[in-house]
Amino acid sequence: MNLIPVSVVIPTFNRENQVCSAIESVLKQTVLPMEILIVDDGSTDSTISLIRNRFKDFLDQIRIFSLEHGGVSRARNFGVERSVFDWIAFLDSDDLWLPDKLKVQWKVLQEQKDIEILQSQEIWIRNGKRINPPAHLQKSNGWIFDRSLEMCSITPSSVLLKKDLYVSAGKMDEELPACEDYDLWLRITATHPVTLLDELLLVRYGGHDDQLSFQHPVMDRFRIYSILKILSSDLLNENQRNSSKRILFIKWNLLKQGKIKRNIWKNELDLDLEIVLHEGLNSKSGKHLKDFLLQDADWTRI
Repeated sequence: MNLIPVSVVIPTFNRENQVCSAIESVLKQTVLPMEILIVDDGSTDSTISLIRNRFKDFLDQIRIFSLEHGGVSRARNFGVERSVFDWIAFLDSDDLWLPDKLKVQWKVLQEQKDIEILQSQEIWIRNGKRINPPAHLQKSNGWIFDRSLEMCSITPSSVLLKKDLYVSAGKMDEELPACEDYDLWLRITATHPVTLLDELLLVRYGGHDDQLSFQHPVMDRFRIYSILKILSSDLLNENQRNSSKRILFIKWNLLKQGKIKRNIWKNELDLDLEIVLHEGLNSKSGKHLKDFLLQDADWTRI
């Protein structure tokens, strides 16, 4: 059996049927990872028992952890912290790898030793039908920070990255209820190029109502918070700071117009934003903005 030193981290929450298919797609790889970590985020269905029964012959390779419900960021971080190997592959419990995914990516890593993070192209399935990704979500190769500001430019399930890079970038923000991957990729793409392997190696499913995008209204508020976070850091050069502010103001004004239409905008929020851009998120205004952006109370789809 051909094994490679990769730790696969699969977070899951109440997806007893999908997660078993995801695990099977890992076990059907033409080269296998040395370990698979299943991190159950407090499921109330039969996730754990189904996995143990269905994959009882693979429990020397599969490690299962059960947590109290704390969100996907905490589950991923938990899995990475307990992983053994230097390379991490994520797989969401509702996605599937195509059989050569690890083989093809590992070959690239052996040929190009300077790579620290790479991803692949993917097949999109929405509501049971294959669709083409929209043009603005097409993936790019290399230094992709500017593209990453607009929308999430990296798919977690397609990624193979160094554990040290994940940890040194600060891991996933466990306070974010959604867009946690966008937040991490901003920090990574600000300082590292991302290699795009232009092959379809992942099947990505969407349209089901347990996705985070259906549970949290106005997702751009989380992206605004992430941009404010990185502007408050010392990671960016002058061009990156200018790009970040440009996208920040676009997203902020769209959010603001939605609130104004419903007569619920508070003008002091603009002052808070101005102060945060000078003093950072640790300021009093930063804490106020953080509460405004991250709490679901009083938000509706706009």
